[in-house]
Amino acid sequence: MMDKHGGKPASDRRAGRRLYGTQKYSASATVPLVVVVILVLGVLFLILGPTGSSLALPRIRIVFNNEPVQIAEAAANSPPPPPAQAGANTSDEDSGLPPPRQLTDPPYSLGRTILGYDARRAAWLAAHPEFPAMAAPSGRPRVLVVTGSAPSRCPDPDGDHLLLRAFKNKVDYCRVHGLDVFYNTAFLDAEMSGFWAKLPLLRSLMVAHPEVELIWWVDSDAVFTDMLFELPWERYAGHNLVLHGWAAKVFDEKSWIGVNTGSFLIRNCQWSLDLLDLWAPMGSRGPVRDRYGEIFAEELSGRPPFEADDQSALIYLLVTQRERWGDKVFLESSYDLNGFWEGIVDRYEELRRAGRGDGDGGRWPFVTHFVGCKPCRRYADSYPAERCRHGMERAFNFADDQILKLYGFAHESLNTTAVRRVRNETGEPLDAGDEELGRLLHPTFRAARPA
Repeated sequence: MMDKHGGKPASDRRAGRRLYGTQKYSASATVPLVVVVILVLGVLFLILGPTGSSLALPRIRIVFNNEPVQIAEAAANSPPPPPAQAGANTSDEDSGLPPPRQLTDPPYSLGRTILGYDARRAAWLAAHPEFPAMAAPSGRPRVLVVTGSAPSRCPDPDGDHLLLRAFKNKVDYCRVHGLDVFYNTAFLDAEMSGFWAKLPLLRSLMVAHPEVELIWWVDSDAVFTDMLFELPWERYAGHNLVLHGWAAKVFDEKSWIGVNTGSFLIRNCQWSLDLLDLWAPMGSRGPVRDRYGEIFAEELSGRPPFEADDQSALIYLLVTQRERWGDKVFLESSYDLNGFWEGIVDRYEELRRAGRGDGDGGRWPFVTHFVGCKPCRRYADSYPAERCRHGMERAFNFADDQILKLYGFAHESLNTTAVRRVRNETGEPLDAGDEELGRLLHPTFRAARPA
């Protein structure tokens, strides 16, 4: 009986398989020979080929680091890149920036000069009564809290977590007091990098938010640690700039730490725009910033000769042009608008046991500012990194306990993120009559509560 498959006899299929196997063996034996010939020709071309020929292979430079591998074609006669300076920031923060401004270039400017701003803003407010400059029902000024961080992720593993907790702290305070908050993660001007980045941001927010009366800048490493404290707004009604500092240190001693710009208030007005226009040109990245750093070291007491910072520049303006700016500047020292962290973080338990007070020895620090610590570790800390991180965690937990109390919880200690229940919720919690607890409720919820 004929074995059929596709209409072909089995003997034909066997012959076909023998023929196919012979062809396959011949082809497989030829492939290595072809490969060897190609490799030999390639090597001869690389060795004997003309170096100036347009057919020469491009030279490839591969750099291996923590960033994605970069492959680029080198220019024929390009000089090697200059060596990186010690301590320089080589992260994404400085990549793609234009060449630094030279001392012979025109001075830096935030933009076109704005004139007649007060009259134009007043007309806008009159035409938009739905945006009053004074917030109801308290009648305090409408305030925008502004903070931010660099656009790229932190190189330190803990950095982004610390920045998140710092922002959470600011959101908690703003929610309790009915304040708006703006978080920035962009460099609005390449020349205003580092601590100068706040200046173009402040100017942009002023003209974009005419309904805001005061802008409150708070550094990313500054923590609100008295969540119930309300600023004495009426005290600043006749001033355009509120700084934590001391008049004697600024005007008599010319100390470069006479004020601190980690937490300050600035009014949305022509005076402030003029101040920003005069303040910003001293912070242009490069030789200009270096030169002003030398001037500040000569003119301000105790200042080392590092590049110009915004705080030193502001003090320099106040000292050299006091008649122009001094009358509208309020130097606040009656509470910690900007408290230095090192003398505070180890005393939180003691302060909590003593209770919130009004005297210098009993009042809780309003803002704990971690000057010299860098949550993101982009630059070297002035203090041990572990000491900074531990202090920040304690500050976050001290402030967070004041919020968690509303929900019946507290941290087991200020040195841990673990929490425990501290209030029994079996009764009628809204009838507890806790005045301090009531102040933590959102203003709209507070206003809706029956008298």
